[in-house]
Amino acid sequence: MKVECYHLTCDEGPDLFAQAKRFLGKRIESVRSRGNGRVLRRPKLALFSSRKCPGDIILKTFDLAQSLRNQGVTVIGGFHSPMEQECLRILLRGEQPVIICPARSIDRMRVRPEWEAPMAEGRLLLLSPFAPEKNRVSAERAQVRNRFVAAVADAIFIAYAESGGNAEALAREAVKWNKSLFTFDSPNNDRLMKLGFRPVCPDSFALNGEE
Repeated sequence: MKVECYHLTCDEGPDLFAQAKRFLGKRIESVRSRGNGRVLRRPKLALFSSRKCPGDIILKTFDLAQSLRNQGVTVIGGFHSPMEQECLRILLRGEQPVIICPARSIDRMRVRPEWEAPMAEGRLLLLSPFAPEKNRVSAERAQVRNRFVAAVADAIFIAYAESGGNAEALAREAVKWNKSLFTFDSPNNDRLMKLGFRPVCPDSFALNGEE
């Protein structure tokens, strides 16, 4: 599939390179995409979670993914952890757009068979802040990817952030960005709530500017 570069301007979506640079500076080199770039015009919700989650959070997250799918919310994420991958499977069963951001270049990345149909239908976009030669996943690139996802999203949802983990570090950085921040209303998320995250309302979730 065609690989499109988003640098300073983009006819099919917002200027993601400038938007990402505003939050992340020199950590972002370029923005490249594969798929329907018009998806970028829609308000986007970033989805994150620590790899290890309390049981009640896991069940709530799967229910939220189904609700977001049914409401037509565009979700963006790395979809790397097992729980995030299950959320992706739930989201791809719907008709709403989904944006996947791998922690590597997408130029020569193989498109998974289960992604082919939604990409052909124009509702799945691959997006990456990495140059073509950075074609291997690493822990460092995963952290850059997560910050990139948060930077280009209109709102951020963190299901659970383990104390001292990468998700909590991302949450502490994101609170400085003046974005809408959400999590589950749970004693397990007291740290996120104290940072300024608001309880998510799964059955009536809407982003500013969403049709």
